[in-house]
Amino acid sequence: MNAKAPAKAAAKPAKAPAKKAPAKKAAAATEDAGAAVAAKREARSILRNIRISPRKLNLVAQSIRGLHVEDALAELQFSRKRIAHDVYKCLWSAQANAEENHQLDIDSLVVAQAFVGKGLVMKRMSARARGRGARIEKPFSQLTIIVREVEGVRSKREDRRGRKTKTGKGAKQSAQEAA
Repeated sequence: MNAKAPAKAAAKPAKAPAKKAPAKKAAAATEDAGAAVAAKREARSILRNIRISPRKLNLVAQSIRGLHVEDALAELQFSRKRIAHDVYKCLWSAQANAEENHQLDIDSLVVAQAFVGKGLVMKRMSARARGRGARIEKPFSQLTIIVREVEGVRSKREDRRGRKTKTGKGAKQSAQEAA
């Protein structure tokens, strides 16, 4: 029996090593994506592992889509949603990235995209009657905000001449003084 075993092994052709995709192509694709963002005059910020369901986070993201960055920050600052503070920080980071890394004018930035993705889900058990258990799911999300420089866009707080208007008590006082 032992004499036949080497003969079978010799009859089988040797397998060629599997070809692996070069790592240079993956790195080039990443650089191309970064170049595409810079060419479009955009900047982004990604917030990962946010402890909230994607459905709830999308409600807040939906409220800032398409707004001027200054208006979106004001919207988030006075929002009553718990997650609005984290979205505010992410938008602030995207604005800072636009200014520092891409040299964009922060006065002409618009929230081009704000989208939400699913993250991991923690599973927990809750004790129920008669020895049963109920499953509790605690989802995580991720938020990506892309801001784009658009010419000729004004925030709601600017008047037609491009000056910032006053809001609140200061606006009432200046209106009374003008009258």
